[in-house]
Amino acid sequence: MSGCRKRCKREILKFAQYLLRLITGSLHADIVEDEMEMATVRHRPEALELLEAQSKFTKKELQILYRGFKNECPSGVVNEETFKEIYSQFFPQGDSTTYAHFLFNAFDTDHNGSVSFEDFVMGLSILLRGTVQEKLNWAFNLYDINKDGYITKEEMLDIMKAIYDMMGKCTYPVLKEDAPRQHVETFFQKMDKNKDGVVTIDEFIESCQKDENIMRSMQLFENVI
Repeated sequence: MSGCRKRCKREILKFAQYLLRLITGSLHADIVEDEMEMATVRHRPEALELLEAQSKFTKKELQILYRGFKNECPSGVVNEETFKEIYSQFFPQGDSTTYAHFLFNAFDTDHNGSVSFEDFVMGLSILLRGTVQEKLNWAFNLYDINKDGYITKEEMLDIMKAIYDMMGKCTYPVLKEDAPRQHVETFFQKMDKNKDGVVTIDEFIESCQKDENIMRSMQLFENVI
């Protein structure tokens, strides 16, 4: 079981690195200076300044991000199929379609069916350099599928099933078929403080901050760039 978890964690980290390379261009330290010199594509100055103020990226980093984004996505937006394609390449042993759909919806903050450069930068800023509070808020938004401010057992079960489907052979030989539902029951026992059948943002954050495993997982993306 521990070996399987390690393999899955490595795949998730590889996915994070691949996501950056494919959609935003490489930001690895050994070539970042060359990229800065080659960053001839510029975002609108006023929009760039606003993004710099709102995100945790510098102006030069945003210029690199925008150049890579436009190279890979000339239309200026990322659609859901792009997310699905990325996940299918890194989790070929399972079906990642549903989880990619949920992740896309978390990035698509204005819910218009596409992820703009601004959407992507703000999501990436939180995942890579956000505070624990910001990351937990983002995670809550991912689990709150219908965006009504609450996580229900049905929503959590949909997410868990999507994750288990995505892991495919890496999970199913080890875990029982009802593992997603058991995970959800454990989740709600810990987080649904007032036992009303739903988890609020306050309950979610409070419970996560007391869970050492969750707190460690919050560090996963911090050293990607």
